[in-house]
Amino acid sequence: QVQLAESGGGLVQAGGSLRLSCAASGRIFASHIMGWFRQAPGKEREFVARIIWSGRDPYYADSVKGRFTISRDNAKNTVYLQMNSLKPEDTAVYYCAARSSSLTAYEFWGQGTQVTVSS
Repeated sequence: QVQLAESGGGLVQAGGSLRLSCAASGRIFASHIMGWFRQAPGKEREFVARIIWSGRDPYYADSVKGRFTISRDNAKNTVYLQMNSLKPEDTAVYYCAARSSSLTAYEFWGQGTQVTVSS
């Protein structure tokens, strides 16, 4: 089992920055894939970014490429999402998720953290 807890959300003006954190506990392995997703009101949840727990192979949705950076700190068992140049359309609840490999669905989810970007 893996437990995930997000933090770092808040209210920011357009053009500003936020850093989200996802603290992981339980049976985390180097092969786990850690992802960030978001869900805006009235919309389906969408993929934002992912990274292999070992730190390899970050990948981003086109909508955030060049503005967001996913990273991890193994010593702190934490995955981060640095969000720069925020836009009102980035407003959503952001979720951290984990899966055992690329062959499985995301099995573990955090409770989410709200990000609101004002124009």
